[in-house]
Parts: sequence; structure tokens; C-alpha cells
Amino acid sequence: MTTPTHSTSILRTSAPARGWFRLFVLGFALLAVCGFGRMAAVAADAAPESKPEMVSAAPAPVESAHAEHHEGLPPNAPRIHVGPFEVTNSMIVTWIVALGVIVFAQIATRKIKEVPEGAQNFWEWLVESLHNFLESIIGPKLVKKTFWFFATIFIFILFTNWAGLIPGVGTIGWGIPDARGGLHHIDRPLFRGVNADLNMTLAMASIFFLCWIIWALQTNGPGGFILHIFGPKGKSSNLVMGILMGGIFFIVGLLEVVSILFRPVSLSFRLYGNVFAGENMLESMSHIAPAFGWLIPIPFYFMELLVGIVQALVFMLLTAVFTLLICSHEEGHEGGHH
Repeated sequence: MTTPTHSTSILRTSAPARGWFRLFVLGFALLAVCGFGRMAAVAADAAPESKPEMVSAAPAPVESAHAEHHEGLPPNAPRIHVGPFEVTNSMIVTWIVALGVIVFAQIATRKIKEVPEGAQNFWEWLVESLHNFLESIIGPKLVKKTFWFFATIFIFILFTNWAGLIPGVGTIGWGIPDARGGLHHIDRPLFRGVNADLNMTLAMASIFFLCWIIWALQTNGPGGFILHIFGPKGKSSNLVMGILMGGIFFIVGLLEVVSILFRPVSLSFRLYGNVFAGENMLESMSHIAPAFGWLIPIPFYFMELLVGIVQALVFMLLTAVFTLLICSHEEGHEGGHH
């Protein structure tokens, strides 16, 4: 008779499993709700004077982001009116993916077994792998505080990236008819990849920035936080040299503040740019040879599956490393030594 080898499993008992599940639900809820926020640079669009004739592939009316014809997906996510409410098509996919992951996690952790199987086995493998990977980078103490966010962000970005590759996402909607009355180009899709909308990536980056400030203040305190950025590194017995080094590190601290403030922008545009470019590439490949429009994009679909994993991993790793850097004096020596 064999005994389970993973005695320290996160989901080995029902209580820890439900605890992690509640944290995941909180994380997904934050991500789903934050998408409502409109970023002025993306959501603001001018109303055109005239609109070309549109052919609808679905019954619901959608407001056009740009009236002029252009190849590829529009950079602005079209807005859909549902009664008195108005949401973007990427927001609908956000809710669907978040709800799907939450339901799957609930099913997987509903009846915890000592020897996992099926959905529980997959969920345990995913969560434990993420936990062990992050622990090896940022250390056990810091991962205990921040794992709920990093695991949520990875799982959410991964599955939203893959959901954007499902046939029909970005290819069913409204567009410009050709001479024969057929739909020449879909410029207002009914559904759209979540991370191909800058609103969503900027919202995720903003949530991380808020969490980063909270974790930094909890670890260092207000004074320690400022000293960590502007304080001189090392000690000098020479008074003049100490003053000179203090001035240099103050200037370096100002540059660090600019770098910190720019992080949400770089995080959001990196993820948005890769996903948006990938979706437009798939559409372009399907129009190279119309007779083989269903065949040519297939190799690129496999590449986009890999890109979806890489981009989720990059976003998680960058946010984890940024957190480690501000807490390095307390956690840095623990990461990577196993």
C-alpha cells in the first residue's frame, strides 16, 4: 500500500483548498469588474459624420469605433448596447472566461480526495506548480503573501489568451459588404480577445500597481519605502564622499520613481501589443489566399497557443520580480536556493 508523496500539497485538505479558491474568486472578480473602467486614451472615439453600409451577421446593434475601412481588428473594442447598459465585446468574453474558471475550480475542489484524480488532479498540479515555481523565485514568505494574485493573473491571462483563439471570436460580427453583398471585412466583431483590448491590460497592470504599493508599505513602512528608493546603498567613512554618494543616489531614486510609474504602462502595452498583433496576423493569414483561408492560419494558431502561455508567464514573472525588488532586503536571500 502506497502513501501520498505530496504531503505538503496546497490542496491536500479541504480547508486550504477552499481558502485558495476564495482568493482565486476574489482575484477573478476584481479582474472582471475592473474592465468596466474606461481609459480615456482608448475609449474616447470621435463620432463620424457618415457611416458605410453595414451587413450584420448577428441581431444586436453595435456602435462602430471607426467608420472608415481598415484591415485587421480595430484598436478600440466596439461597444454593445444591452438595454440600458453598454459594455464592450471584450468585457463579455472576460465574464465568460472568469465564470468558466471559477466554476471549474469549484467543481475541482468540491470533494477533495486524498489521492486526486480528474479535475482535482489537474487543478492541484496547476496550483502546486505555480506555487513551487514562484517560491523558488521570490521565497516562501513573500509567496505566502502574494501567491493569490500571481496565480490568478497567470491563470486568467492564459485562458483569456486561448479563448481569443476559439473560432468565432473576432470573426463573427458586423462589417463592410463587398460588391456581391457578402461580408468583406469584420471590423466590429461580436466577441473579441480580452487582452486585445488595452482597457483590460491596463486595468490588470493598475491593480498590480496598487497591490505593489500596499506590499511595499507593509514590508518597509513609509520611511523604509522612501529610504529603499532614495537611500544610499552601502556605507562610507568619508563625510564628503558620503554626501556625494547621497546626492547621486537621490538622483538615481528620481529615475527609479519614473521607472516605477511607467511599469503599469509597459506591462499593459507589452501584453496588449502581442495579443493584438497575433489576432491581426491570424486574420491577415486567412485573407492571403481566400480559397485556402481555413488552412493557412493553422500553423500560426499553434504559435499563438505558445504565445498565450509565454505572455501569461512574462506578465506574472515581471510583476513577481518587481515585488521581490522592493522586498529584497527581507525576502531576496530566500528565493532561488532550493
